[in-house]
Amino acid sequence: MILDVWLGSLALGHGSTAYRTLVTAQIASQDKVNVLVLGSGAREHALVWKLSQSERCGSLYCSPGNAGIGQEEATCSSDPDWQDHEAVARWCEDKHIGLVAIGPEAPLVAGLTDQLQAAGIRVFGPSAKAAQLEGSKAFMKGLCERYCIPTGWYKTFRDPQAAKDFIRQKGPPIVIKADGLAAGKGVTVAQTEQEACAAVDEMLVESRFGAAGSEIVVEEYLDGEEASFFALIDGSSCVALGSAQDHKAIGDGDTGPNTGGMGAYSPAPVVTPQVEAQVMEEIVQRTADAMVALGAPFCGVLFAGLMIKGGRARLLEHNVRFGDPECQCLMTRLESDLLEVLLAACDGNLEQVKLSWSQQTALTVVLAAKGYPGAYKQGSVIGGLERVKNAKVFHAGTMLNEQGQVTAAGGRVLSVTALGADVVEAQRTAYAAVGQIDWPEGYWRKDIGWRAVARQQQQ
Repeated sequence: MILDVWLGSLALGHGSTAYRTLVTAQIASQDKVNVLVLGSGAREHALVWKLSQSERCGSLYCSPGNAGIGQEEATCSSDPDWQDHEAVARWCEDKHIGLVAIGPEAPLVAGLTDQLQAAGIRVFGPSAKAAQLEGSKAFMKGLCERYCIPTGWYKTFRDPQAAKDFIRQKGPPIVIKADGLAAGKGVTVAQTEQEACAAVDEMLVESRFGAAGSEIVVEEYLDGEEASFFALIDGSSCVALGSAQDHKAIGDGDTGPNTGGMGAYSPAPVVTPQVEAQVMEEIVQRTADAMVALGAPFCGVLFAGLMIKGGRARLLEHNVRFGDPECQCLMTRLESDLLEVLLAACDGNLEQVKLSWSQQTALTVVLAAKGYPGAYKQGSVIGGLERVKNAKVFHAGTMLNEQGQVTAAGGRVLSVTALGADVVEAQRTAYAAVGQIDWPEGYWRKDIGWRAVARQQQQ
């Protein structure tokens, strides 16, 4: 079990004796657990909000956090800087941290989990090797090929001419991806041969994405309906967290450039019970088994990006963390104690977990600074947040000015999340809450949930 491996690391002498004794005692008892959440987005705000509701949650910290997280029962701090792994370990020891939950993908791919576990610190999030499921598109596609995980055909390239020859052979539409992390911008869905070849040059010749684009994946264009699926994995056991549907494009009707996500709803009706069963068996469990076989058991949340057609799902990509804004929907619907669930995942005890969910639909509307995902201004004051009723406002790019006012400090700034008996009611409630917010410099889509609303109206 993962717990045995983790306890074995304690016996190696990493970290102080007093700290190892304290954390080992926390594992064996029902004592309160001090928690550190790393990140600053609405995803991390949702995790902090949910963790704070646990009776076992002791001191709760978030680094660096934002203005909204600071209003929860949590302490925000610029320390520790996750890029200094040893400093994070020392900080955790000083604060007697019993669990670190890592929000974004970059610290995971950079090996922060490995460093903290070597210091005897319990971490929710995969090792650097397991995080290659997101950190390397080529690794993920190769894993799918080797372990019969349903996805599209692909080929990897470092030579631009060879890539272009392959593109001409296959023909459009076709997908070009930078192998490494590129802040969500390293994917081109090319509708023409010219567009595909331009993407190849951008990545391999012009080095727009640096080392992340030194190798590319050219892969099959899959059509159908996209959805997100989440599952907890403790190394071997997998527990479904359910589905959501994101809205990537900046404009209504899915127009304009892609963003980090302008809204989401959960559950996604396209993920039927039959599709969920197929995804759990053929994608999630096979991925978990594959990572065990490779000597890198996956512990954390697996976020599978799916394309669904004809009642079957194929894998577009794997992510090794919660999605944003999908996480806001999931945490709003989750009725179980999140801290207990994360501890069970870290300790290899997921087979004992049975999650409880609200039967309602959750819908999130993201408010962004005008101009995003291009250039945008920062520092504008956001008012009316205290007027919001029947919804939860999760903060992302926010900070407090000298007058104590909430101001915009990023591209995606707020996530307004509401529950409803169905997607129509959740959508109505969320947009009513958005209407209470006074932020002339903000922008939001007016049609979040449109696919599910149309499906419900047809029925």
